[in-house]
Amino acid sequence: MLSGLMNFLNACLWPRSDQHSDSGGRQEGLLWYRDSGQHVSGDFSMAVVQANSLLEDQSQLESGSLSSLPSGPYGTFVGVYDGHGGPETSRFINDHMFHHLKRFAAEQQCMSAEVIKKAFQATEEGFLAIVSSQFPTRPQIATVGSCCLVSVICDGTLYVANAGDSRAVLGQVVRGSGEAHATQLSAEHNASIESVRRELQALHPDHPDIVVLKHNVWRVKGIIQVSRSIGDVYLKRAEFNREPLYAKFRLRSPFSRPLLSAEPSITEHRLQPQDQFIICASDGLWEHMSNQEAVDIVHNHPRNGIAKRLVKVALQEAAKKREMRYSDLKKIDRGVRRHFHDDITVIVVFFDAGLVSRASRPSVSVRGAGVTLPHNSLAPFTQPQASS
Repeated sequence: MLSGLMNFLNACLWPRSDQHSDSGGRQEGLLWYRDSGQHVSGDFSMAVVQANSLLEDQSQLESGSLSSLPSGPYGTFVGVYDGHGGPETSRFINDHMFHHLKRFAAEQQCMSAEVIKKAFQATEEGFLAIVSSQFPTRPQIATVGSCCLVSVICDGTLYVANAGDSRAVLGQVVRGSGEAHATQLSAEHNASIESVRRELQALHPDHPDIVVLKHNVWRVKGIIQVSRSIGDVYLKRAEFNREPLYAKFRLRSPFSRPLLSAEPSITEHRLQPQDQFIICASDGLWEHMSNQEAVDIVHNHPRNGIAKRLVKVALQEAAKKREMRYSDLKKIDRGVRRHFHDDITVIVVFFDAGLVSRASRPSVSVRGAGVTLPHNSLAPFTQPQASS
């Protein structure tokens, strides 16, 4: 009876995680891609390559109404959710973040940084409620989390909100020379960054070990690289850092305030004629190329299939680092593949200034996909890594 109840709960909590709407994507081994599509103000391209046994990256593009009311704002929403410790949190975000954003946009009758911030908070609270209900029987759920990158294009303004270390990079074409310039619009929250370590130390003066250099990598409490995320409740609420949680996840020193935050850093950018596109990607891409290299690739190649091209360049670089051929890397199955590269998600969204009319393009809803597996599967009990 208990297993039946858990299956019912899973069906309710993740009702759409194995549905990919009108994705129109294709699968080649561990690579899923949608070469091209049209959002309300331009073209887009998406690609996802799976490395983990269970795909921990989730992603979506929603274009059309950004409100639960017909009179609300209109535009495009892009989400990249890089999970770690398992797929549950990133799947939950994929199913709930956009709906929360539409609800708050309807309440305020506009799009704003505050609307996006409230959507993050509501998503975090929703996942916390799941952890609270499942912790006695599935304590590992408290150790699952996800980075969360959201970009919203609405009324000529680009909003970029980020918690974690995924990245949004704007491609701008310089007038006269025609050269492309990369501008990072997302702030990253990774303990490898000195300013992030200083922020953590200032927030937690009573925890001298708030950041620890372990195996040449800076980690919060020696456990996780990111300082902001959705989920990771065992590092935010002390009541979930105790039995029945496995001992390796339990901290020796007690804490009374959250060690990690779910609050995003938000940037607002008024789109200009030189702004051509934005690349939204999980850190799996940025481990293998710079912002400028990614922007140059997009600028110098056709739009069709450009996200897949970025992923393949990253995979070729990953193979080169291990002194192997790309063709051999492609033969390695999920799970083992994680030793060579992370899950990688890339969404490239182009801005076409002439396409601002509500009636110019139909509504679009696309989700990145991976190898199809039961959506209530839990990943193995492993130490959380970085942000993936």
